[in-house]
Amino acid sequence: MEPDICSAKDCRAPATWQLLWNNPKLHTPERRKVWLACDDHRESLSSFLAARNFLKDVVPHEPTS
Repeated sequence: MEPDICSAKDCRAPATWQLLWNNPKLHTPERRKVWLACDDHRESLSSFLAARNFLKDVVPHEPTS
């Protein structure tokens, strides 16, 4: 089984973080979308979402088996 990979453009690194977010113009308050991030892209992806007030939480990624 292939590992879950980072959501950053052109990144193929295994994901180690889940960035939980929602767009309040499109989603209900309790809805959470997920971007995956490697250690190198956690901050840049988090900053992108936070700048738009979309970021809700960052948690360690636990791969599904």
